[in-house]
Amino acid sequence: MVSESGGDGNERPLLEVGRVARPHGLAGQVVVALVTNRTERLAPGAELTCYPVIAEPTPDEPDVTRPQSRPGVRKLEVRSSRPFQGRYLVEFEGVHSREAADELRGALLVAVALEDSEALFVHDLVGREVVEVDGTRHGRVVAVQANPASDLLVMEDGNLVPLRFVVRREAGCIVVDVPAGLFE
Repeated sequence: MVSESGGDGNERPLLEVGRVARPHGLAGQVVVALVTNRTERLAPGAELTCYPVIAEPTPDEPDVTRPQSRPGVRKLEVRSSRPFQGRYLVEFEGVHSREAADELRGALLVAVALEDSEALFVHDLVGREVVEVDGTRHGRVVAVQANPASDLLVMEDGNLVPLRFVVRREAGCIVVDVPAGLFE
């Protein structure tokens, strides 16, 4: 996670929202693979920060790229986007040729964290303490593990808590209502 100064002295986290897979066509469009379900990240006018890659993917690891730390970092504004073969076809302001689009190949796209009091974001869950509705404390969340039935909060003691048992967030903690015996 990277952060950006909001001009008001507060650091706002920048979260990965996707990667540029490849150019598409001759007019500067790119194919973007989102890593978020928040498609408004690609709405016209949305601003993304682009971290270019420092190494081309290798044949034995085609999906591995490494973003640069600062040189070449730039802001991109979405001009248009639409779903395309399980990804998105995106046009950015100022990217009008295949060559310009090819410079974005493999780039990491990040954006300021969204404010949504109803949503549970991974960056808001990791590090928080898990507390049952009766006040029993169970330690901190160290990761969130994807699971088809319900994503799981991975606790520092190894316990797994299905996300569907989260009832609310409070300052520094996550309140859960779990069935008896889950933490035994």
